[in-house]
Amino acid sequence: MLEGWRRAGAVTAILGALGAAAVPPAGAADTVRIGILWPLTGNAAAAGQASKAAAEVAAEIVNNSHPEMANLPLAATAGLPGLGGAKLELVFADHQGNPSVAQQQALRLINEERVHVLFGAYHSSCSLTATAVAERYGIPFMVGESAALNITGRGFKWIFRGTPIASDYAATYMRFFDDMRKEGKKIDAIAVVNENTDYGTSVADEIEAAARKANIPVAMRIPYGANSADVSAQVLQLKERRPDVVIFISYTPDAILYIKTMKNLDYLPPMVIGDDTGFSDPSFITAIADIAQGAMNRSAWDVGKPGSTTDRINEMYKVKTGRDLDDTSARNMQSFLALAEAINRAGSTEPEKIRHALQETDLKPEQLMMGYRGVKFDATGQNVLASTYLIQLKARAYQLVWPQAVAAAKLEWPMQGWKH
Repeated sequence: MLEGWRRAGAVTAILGALGAAAVPPAGAADTVRIGILWPLTGNAAAAGQASKAAAEVAAEIVNNSHPEMANLPLAATAGLPGLGGAKLELVFADHQGNPSVAQQQALRLINEERVHVLFGAYHSSCSLTATAVAERYGIPFMVGESAALNITGRGFKWIFRGTPIASDYAATYMRFFDDMRKEGKKIDAIAVVNENTDYGTSVADEIEAAARKANIPVAMRIPYGANSADVSAQVLQLKERRPDVVIFISYTPDAILYIKTMKNLDYLPPMVIGDDTGFSDPSFITAIADIAQGAMNRSAWDVGKPGSTTDRINEMYKVKTGRDLDDTSARNMQSFLALAEAINRAGSTEPEKIRHALQETDLKPEQLMMGYRGVKFDATGQNVLASTYLIQLKARAYQLVWPQAVAAAKLEWPMQGWKH
């Protein structure tokens, strides 16, 4: 896909020169237009639609006064005070999980929709192509949730990412395994099963490297195509090697397929950990809750105590969608709120002023809705204070179980799966 992008580079450069005049002028605005790229149709549509609802809730919090959430920047006021009360206007684009379409939609949002900033794009492969367009045009782009390391590793100056990344996830798993070993859990070998695009490969590489440093053998690594219709062979490989933990780095359809195939082949490892994404999709829980009891997932989101800011946010989201916020949608919401806070400080829709404000971002934990240590971007645009928890599926909902100091429920090991 990147080769295709390079081949299109000359054409894009010409479009960039022609489209530069399409960017709205600097200064205050009646509205600030945020172009958002997500998979609103296709295999990942449920995740894209869930995040769309989260962005709409976040915009409602910023555009209208919510003094009950006054710890969140911009919640107590209506609109962006730094731009004379300007409102946020969301312009959504559907990339269908296709990196080429993401590239095309990013161009359309800039040249035709005249957005001031870009946001997205769920699939790391789509974020790679869309952010390259933003960099060429000089438009700030906030990556809300995509985890591949190379998104912020290309020397770009217009790209920022609020979410934890692959190396953060790998370090979290190793700390968790160390704690479990201290409690007497057997973790002599793990297996890593990853979809083979930028996201899955990047996270799996980081887990393997971290496991080597932690002296935890990786019994096997199984890359696979995310559109696989049959994973029986892969599950039989796991059943033969019998690792103590299987980490799945999967999108929704394949995550569901793996769990169902494991049941069909009567293979239940001591523990399954999902690397967010497919495991956080609301449709995943609906499809497999009865057969995946005790499966774990990573998450930086927790609803919190009744009456808390996070509980109020969750209630707003629940009224809109009929379900609780999931981690992916919540990470997008947090990144969106950080972007809005920076635009307000910029006091302008001028791209360079927004970029500078993003560079100067320094949000504290008490200003966030997520369990991060803050939001502060390094020279590559990565939030160096992002972090994550581990949650466990109990009945038909996840509960925070690690780290123990902040756990809301007791961790159950081994998982019960379909044998509960």
